[in-house]
Amino acid sequence: MSIQDKPRKAVVSVVEMSEMIDLSKSRFYFLIQSGIFPEPIRHEACKRPVFDLDLQQKCLDIRRTGIGCNGQPVLFNRKRRKGTLPKPRPNQQPVSEEQAEMIESLRLLGLTVNADDVQAALQELYPNGLAGANQGEAVRKVFLQLRGRK
Repeated sequence: MSIQDKPRKAVVSVVEMSEMIDLSKSRFYFLIQSGIFPEPIRHEACKRPVFDLDLQQKCLDIRRTGIGCNGQPVLFNRKRRKGTLPKPRPNQQPVSEEQAEMIESLRLLGLTVNADDVQAALQELYPNGLAGANQGEAVRKVFLQLRGRK
């Protein structure tokens, strides 16, 4: 999604505004609290925070110029697109999407692992590949396998 040139609706929600300026909702809220972006107004009928046309234009201008409401410069990182994998480092085998999901699942369970550890465990536990295997059960087995090594 590219940053829009002009607002298109009379009011938009915080989520819609964050999407318009290509930021995650949490980063956008943080920047609002930091004074970089203006506070949304409360819609009278439902009390939801919304951005009217003027506030939308201010947010778009801030995103385009990199100068916040408070006059401070701000750097914006691009949001990672869903389904994109990190680029492999030199001398490192590319990580498949299946391995990337396994690594993320193991990290969420508290294990610090790398692609080589996961690949070795998967080859030992599933020599014919994960096709047809229950993903939750596979994560459990790999977790127990790697936890036992450390």
